[in-house]
This record gives sequence, structure tokens and C-alpha cells, in this order.
Amino acid sequence: MNEVSHRRIKTNGIWVHIAEQGRGPLVLLLHGFPEIWYSWRHQISFLANHGYHVVAPDLRGYGDSDSPLSPSSYTFMHYVVDIIGLLDHLGEQQAFVVGHDVGAAIAWHLSLNPNAKLGESLIRKFGDGFYISQFQEPGRAERAFARYDYLTVIKKFLLITQTDNLIAPPGMEIIDYLGTPSRLPPWITEEELQVYADKFQESGFTGALNYYRALDLNWELTAPWQGSKIRVPVKFMVGENDIGFDINGIRQYIEGNIFRNLIPDLEVVMLDGHHYLQQEKHQQVSEEILLFLAKFPAE
Repeated sequence: MNEVSHRRIKTNGIWVHIAEQGRGPLVLLLHGFPEIWYSWRHQISFLANHGYHVVAPDLRGYGDSDSPLSPSSYTFMHYVVDIIGLLDHLGEQQAFVVGHDVGAAIAWHLSLNPNAKLGESLIRKFGDGFYISQFQEPGRAERAFARYDYLTVIKKFLLITQTDNLIAPPGMEIIDYLGTPSRLPPWITEEELQVYADKFQESGFTGALNYYRALDLNWELTAPWQGSKIRVPVKFMVGENDIGFDINGIRQYIEGNIFRNLIPDLEVVMLDGHHYLQQEKHQQVSEEILLFLAKFPAE
């Protein structure tokens, strides 16, 4: 099996970097914040070795993809059209889509396209200490992040283990509130964390943060919030120790009837893990993805 290869393609007016490996049915892996394609390193080789063409892009604003200056260029519609353009470039009419965090929201919207606003309501509900509230103002988070080296910023986010909402105390920035673990968990190494730090040192954080600044410009809500049905088969995986999973009623929602009514062909898998599940529990996540893909053999 060939190693992971890299290239940049033109889609939706920007250049997008992709990492890819393997041949077969197309599987797109969409990362979240603050991540790059590298977050899927375990799944890329695993799925490619099982007969799939695996493609993991750096989303617009991240890594080696272009970062348009205006926050208005980071709506869900922009991300969706980026991915559709990627499909066109690859000559594919359909694909399996796996998303995490921001990438999960994009995955929902590839099959759903309603309109609504959320940013203002989140700020009203959780206040200025909420991380999304602090990410809204251009330059605010960048100035706060600049008090730390890039590796420390990455550690503060990727190694989060708290299960309550990311809300800083009054007068404190979220990056100052988040702790830096003295020891690394067994699922990631210092060298792997440095890959993220080096890439964000090249690109900065503004492009990644612009996703949050575009929420009220064109926030198209995911299916469970909007009330529209998702008509494609879905496997929903979540860590039981993810941020806000219990205190926000997410567990009850996922286990209840409304979620399943909105997504008729739904399978839910809860794993003993935190937010960055595809890295922390990479073998389990890889195997769960493969089990889902195997339900739909290539014609």
C-alpha cells in the first residue's frame, strides 16, 4: 500500500490541501478545531489498507489550505461547496463522509441545507467567558493565544479532559483558563503534538477562528437543532466524557426519540473517551468506521 500522498487542488476559488491514500470507494475525513488532516493519521492508513480511497483535507483556514481574510468567507455554505468541489475534482458523485467537531457540522450540512442563526443565542446563554463568545471578536483570541508558545496552545485544547462547558471565569480569557497537563496521555506523543504546533506557527490561528466569527453571517444548523430529517444512513460516535456531554442534556437527547426520529437510519456508539476521540481511541474508532462502511459494499 502506498504511503500518504499530499497535493493541493483548486475548489470554490481557493486552494485546498489534501492528504490521501488507497484505492476504492471514497472516504472523506473532515477535522475540527484546532486540528489539521493529521488528526486522522490513524484512520487514513487503516481504511486505505482495507480497500478505500481515503482523503483528509485541511479545511479552509487550516494548515496548508488557503485562509481567506474575511470571516464572511467561513460560512457552512463555503465549507460545503469546498467539499463538493473536491468531489468534482476527484470525479466522484458520492462519498462516505466522516466528521469531527467542525468537520462533523460540515458533514451534516452536506446532506442538509437549512438557514438559522446561533452565535448570538450562544453568547446570550453562556456569556462572555464562553469560548465561542471570545472567538467572535477579530484579534481577541489571537492576542490571548500569543501569550503562549504554539505547542502550549495546542496542548491546552487537544488534551482537554474536562466534561463541563468551556467557560472561563469573569475577566479571564479561555486560553488562560485552560490548564496545561504536566504529563501526556498515552494516546499522543510530544512529537505528534509538535506537528500541530509547527503547522499553526506557519499559518496562524486566524483562519481557524474565522469559522466561529461567521456563525451569525450564515449559520445553517445541524439536523437535530433545525428539525429537518437526515435521509442518509448515519453512525454517530461520541465520547462519554466529551465536553458538556452530560450537563447540557446531550446524552439524554442522543438516547431519546427525537434524535432518532430526525435521523431514521441511525446507529449510536458511545465510547469511553473525551473530545478528540479519533486519536484517543483511534483503534476503536477506526474499526467502528469500517463496520459502518462494510454495510455498503461497492457495486
